[in-house]
Amino acid sequence: MSLLRTLPVDDVLTRTQRSGLVRRLTGRDLVGFGIGIIIGTGVFTLAGIEAKDHAGPAVVLSFVIGGVVAALAALCYAELASAVPTAGSAYTYAYSTLGEIFAWIIGWDLLLEFALGSAVVSRSWSGYIASLLGLPQEWFGEDATVNLGAILIIAVLTVVAVSGIRESSWVTNALVVIKVAVCVLVIVAGLFFFTGANLTPFVPPAELSTSGGSVLEQPLVSALLGMEQSKYGFGGVLTAAAIVFFAYTGFEALANLGEETKRPRRDLPTGLLGSLLICTGLYVAVALVLTAMVPYSQIDEGAPLAAAFHLVGSHWVAALISLGAVTGLTSVMMVQLVTIGRIGFAMSRDGLLPPKLSQVHPKWGTPHRMTIGGAIVIMLLGGFVPISELSDMVSIGALSGFIIVAIAVPVLRSRKPDLQRPFHVPLSPVLPVLTAVACLYLMSNLDVLTWLRFAAWLAVGLVLYLLYGYRKSRLGKGEPVTGGDV
Repeated sequence: MSLLRTLPVDDVLTRTQRSGLVRRLTGRDLVGFGIGIIIGTGVFTLAGIEAKDHAGPAVVLSFVIGGVVAALAALCYAELASAVPTAGSAYTYAYSTLGEIFAWIIGWDLLLEFALGSAVVSRSWSGYIASLLGLPQEWFGEDATVNLGAILIIAVLTVVAVSGIRESSWVTNALVVIKVAVCVLVIVAGLFFFTGANLTPFVPPAELSTSGGSVLEQPLVSALLGMEQSKYGFGGVLTAAAIVFFAYTGFEALANLGEETKRPRRDLPTGLLGSLLICTGLYVAVALVLTAMVPYSQIDEGAPLAAAFHLVGSHWVAALISLGAVTGLTSVMMVQLVTIGRIGFAMSRDGLLPPKLSQVHPKWGTPHRMTIGGAIVIMLLGGFVPISELSDMVSIGALSGFIIVAIAVPVLRSRKPDLQRPFHVPLSPVLPVLTAVACLYLMSNLDVLTWLRFAAWLAVGLVLYLLYGYRKSRLGKGEPVTGGDV
């Protein structure tokens, strides 16, 4: 039962005042961070790919469904983040409600999500910048032996992430302004080429998928139930929703900034829900404009938006889309690096990772050791390993975290009914349960190979926990957990 030992919530709240992290962020900064990590290549590529492959013009509904599920999870995050504003977010919520073993699993899971996501994005960034500036593909392309661009961009952003949370927010907010402006430009310019006939039929008739592949490439639910894969129809809309959900992942990173926010109980819910609302609106509008500009069957899967504007003769808009993609990817990596530092900081503070990783820099007020250590791993992955095929791991990592957070809401209400909660999830426990079920359904639509890789990652993490974390846990050894950095 010691695997299920829990961290007292009162101790968590006490130590947030002594962590050494500096409170410099406002609600506006949090919205900027949220948009910074949410809007990446998803808005520039996923809308077109899923419209052509699964949903047709109804990909608009897919983005709405994905946004609704993300919003349900955000409501759960908002209650917990406002009640327990801590650097560990889902990891600490699990530690305080479900037990240490679940906390380790979700912390290990989140490190996978953000590290792997940042490595994938760094390689995409390298390809975009090579295309924009005409850089040599042997150093910046996906087939490069050593992807120099991926390594360099992570190195530069690590310097910013380590130098201070305020400096990180300045860079992120500047990049957000650029990419949101590009998204708005795409929507406005696309309206001049809006063709209503391209939206008919809005939901194309369902048909069996002609793509082959082994059972490992099938969605888990299809493999288990022996279902035929199909595209279009409402089933295609749901399949697309599971895939475009990738475009919403990352907003949960904001919950890790609770110890660096001036008024976390008010501003964390604002940042979580505000950024998600803005991004959902942009996604839906871009998807609608794209499918109205070009018949869904003719959408280019490589660069859907840019190709659509090339097709109608607006080449200057296509060039700006590439600029928007570069800035979008840069801000995503910036927030991911910041988040990795805070998750590792929280796990190290509890003794589950080596204690030196939770040391805060005396001048910059950031967990510099963990941030730099995470960046080195990301640079190795991004520089040497073609890992684009592992991008689904980011989605399964995020969704599993959402399930834990949803479960934690009613559990914490039961255990700490008098805890101050500035934000309340409505209709609890019904809404948290619905959130967990919706996330589990989307996970079941990811392929079998992704599930096997996820299981392997969790198995490695469990071995590390039993060999180190279980024995070194400060809670397990009876040491005080209310202090600051260790």
